[in-house]
Amino acid sequence: MSLITVHDLSVGYGGHAVAKGLNFSVRQGDYLFIIGENGSGKTTLMRTLLRLQEPLEGRILFGDGLRNSEIGYLPQQTALQKDFPASVREIVMSGFQGRCGLRPFYSKKEKHLASDSLRRMGIEDLKDRCYRELSGGQQQRVLLARALCAADSLLLLDEPVSGLDPKGSAEMYGLISEMNRDGITVIMVSHDIDAAVAYASHILQLGKDVFYGTKNEYLNSPAGRLFPTRMKGGEA
Repeated sequence: MSLITVHDLSVGYGGHAVAKGLNFSVRQGDYLFIIGENGSGKTTLMRTLLRLQEPLEGRILFGDGLRNSEIGYLPQQTALQKDFPASVREIVMSGFQGRCGLRPFYSKKEKHLASDSLRRMGIEDLKDRCYRELSGGQQQRVLLARALCAADSLLLLDEPVSGLDPKGSAEMYGLISEMNRDGITVIMVSHDIDAAVAYASHILQLGKDVFYGTKNEYLNSPAGRLFPTRMKGGEA
């Protein structure tokens, strides 16, 4: 079952396409890495999939009436956002705002789901801490917990390990992979091709030569063979 199907899509700003001719689909349970050089249109594509901007050409079809309120999104953080003066619990609970409508309070179920997300990310003991006092890795875990509260089945993550040290990056990739194994579909923008080969089910490479396919298809493609660190057979 396809959650998202893209036909002949072009994305960009002010009528200028930064990526065009895109055709791919995302099925329930997929783990899609979107890779490419700076300026290749990765974040622009992500914003278009989120319906934050209109495509220049082509179509995006959403399966089963998928709504924005059912999609968890973790954008790249700005310096101002990293200094946000709210508690961890408040930030995680804010993931439900898209579902609350006119309700002024969170439901008992939402509070339970938020606590479950905090436990899942290993940050339950931080729930009363101020967000801006946390380390970069802890902040990313908070934002991932918030995205989980917003998502029923789909997570869109834009460079979720940006600024983290190798240990923090490995831990974050591990958490995301665990969620994917539990049935959550993941679309991730990344510069880390090694991570894409290690974790992805599918890879979309943007740039002069566009590629979309499974991880093993990528490894055996001209694009994949450009990277000497790739190991044959789909393992990293």
